[in-house]
Amino acid sequence: MDSSSTRRQATRRKLFEAAVTLIAEKGFSATTVDEIADRAGVAKGTVYYNFASKTVLFEELLRHGIELLTDSLQNAADETAERGGSHVDALDAMIRAGLDFISRYPSLTQLYVAELWRTNRAWQSTLMIVRQRAIAVIEAVLREAVAAGELSEEIDIPLTASALFGMVLVAALDWQSYQPERSIDDVHAALSRLLQGRVSGRPLPQNAP
Repeated sequence: MDSSSTRRQATRRKLFEAAVTLIAEKGFSATTVDEIADRAGVAKGTVYYNFASKTVLFEELLRHGIELLTDSLQNAADETAERGGSHVDALDAMIRAGLDFISRYPSLTQLYVAELWRTNRAWQSTLMIVRQRAIAVIEAVLREAVAAGELSEEIDIPLTASALFGMVLVAALDWQSYQPERSIDDVHAALSRLLQGRVSGRPLPQNAP
């Protein structure tokens, strides 16, 4: 990769970080390109050089963020499989990966959750597409768990995948907003008990968290 490409990627990353923080604080409409440029420490023209408009910047921001989350979930599942863990173990690892991601990018997560329920945005179709990619990763592990006999054949896989995805998002935001004194290990343990005790229907082993 040449130096100009590296510099452009670094600039785009600064713009992403500035935009997500400002929009989470003030909302999309109230955030100006001047403010994004100022927060990123670049000239206003640099924003338009990298993105055709504020709307394009925001759409790319959401796409980039959810793709990072999707990669984190997939990597957690793959690493669990490589260690010989069960599919339920993989789901548990994905919960932890989701919590880790949200703790690193809380503003992005707040923004995503807020925009998820809006229907009049230009980027709505993009948001639905990238969301479905994340859900599909969870669905694949659920299907494998059912095929392996770890989970009941009666579960609704698409709905269960959406529920797990939503559970992590909402629980993490609640944790950071209202229970910040709790550690990530504590929050993960609570969600792990819910997964293994309720979803799989199996009692927790004696040494479980």
